Amino acid sequence: MADHQRSALHQPPPRRRCAAVLVAAPASGQGKTTVACALARLHARAGARVRAFKCGPDFLDPQWLALASGAAVDSLDLWINGEADCAARLAAAAEHADLVIVEGVMGLYDGQPSAADLARRFGLPVLAVIDASAMAGTFGALAHGLQHYRPGLRWLGVLANRVGSERHAQMLQDGLNQPADWCGALPRNAAWTLPERHLGLVQAAELPDALARLDAAADALAATPLGRRALADWPQWTPQGTPPAMAGTVPTPIAPLLAGRRIALAQDAAFCFSYPANIATLQALGATVLPFSPLAGDALPACDALWLPGGYPELHAAALAAMAPLRAQLHAHVAAGRPLWAECGGMMALFDTLVDGQGQAHAMWGLLPGSVTQGQRLAALGPQQLALGGQQLRGHTFHHSTCATPQQPWAHCQAVRGGALAAGEALYVRGTLRASYFHAWFASNPALVAALLSPEPLPAADVAAAMPDEVQA
Repeated sequence: MADHQRSALHQPPPRRRCAAVLVAAPASGQGKTTVACALARLHARAGARVRAFKCGPDFLDPQWLALASGAAVDSLDLWINGEADCAARLAAAAEHADLVIVEGVMGLYDGQPSAADLARRFGLPVLAVIDASAMAGTFGALAHGLQHYRPGLRWLGVLANRVGSERHAQMLQDGLNQPADWCGALPRNAAWTLPERHLGLVQAAELPDALARLDAAADALAATPLGRRALADWPQWTPQGTPPAMAGTVPTPIAPLLAGRRIALAQDAAFCFSYPANIATLQALGATVLPFSPLAGDALPACDALWLPGGYPELHAAALAAMAPLRAQLHAHVAAGRPLWAECGGMMALFDTLVDGQGQAHAMWGLLPGSVTQGQRLAALGPQQLALGGQQLRGHTFHHSTCATPQQPWAHCQAVRGGALAAGEALYVRGTLRASYFHAWFASNPALVAALLSPEPLPAADVAAAMPDEVQA
């Protein structure tokens, strides 16, 4: 056999190609989520297989993208996930999808790493969404700058949002240096506006007309050049990285450190910030995940460990405070030496007192001493990691509340600020109770997740600077 024939036999099969786009903007609030959801809904309801992702550690936008696309939505962040994890998730999605949509975060070049970094690393074509409600010729300059500010960015085009009239849209289109960049215009319309509150968008599940809003946005997008373009006419994209066996699985092999363990997961409107990928990681560790709803009055399932994720306990404080049977079950759970991992909103519910946004105090579940107070301003935001035993579990923090407690922090997370590490959120430990404002991305270190959900003592914490008892990043 000739050498070139032997070489061909060992070549991997060609990767499947599909349409793909990263939906970006010059800043937050431009309408990225609305356009990304409209695009997903438009093609999904036409029968296309759509997979969507969110750039950055967001819990709320993915809920809307999941409703629009009909599939679970993972987050992609080059620092939190790591490059290999991002590559594997994108590759797995492309194996089955006709269209891959990644919604950016903040402005295209904001953050370290930014949405532009993700687009450049994986060759994703960029669609810029620009709120053009108060501009004309500057629209073209802004579009040109977004495209050319950094080299190596693939470009799909630009879409004008919140446009006042057809004449306004024509002025915007005429201002582009490259007419082919024009993807159309969407008017401002309450029919497809996605409502917001203090942590971002209102959850899709809370709005009875959520799908109708997405359908209205999809109908409007269908009338634009972008909406009329068949997926076969899009720039075709080939992902990089080695895909796992199927989309939605954790990309790398994981030892079954939680084999046979039952992990109860609070899951309702008060405790809703749980990444689908985190649940997949627990399952890959061998655990059985048992969802239950404190708001519905569910009893704590028979379990080996409990995970209270983030969410909105401040909006449901009165109802949660009234759950006396569950409060007793939680105390019994910890007293029996079974682990409890609480993140952000999950931790808030464990304090003696929660003061809501209206200043009303509620007696909560009493597993942590002190009080937590809901504020009107952002108290902490940014990437962080929990460093234990020389290993790191990555994630982020995002909250408006602060806590005041006599409980001394067992350790502190490490915050990433300007490319350096600084003292971050406190980790509180009381027996097998572990709690922090830190939201963890489980796939970044499944072994440390297993440690958090195991009754054995935690590995020694890496040294970090101390912070005051009132936690405010």
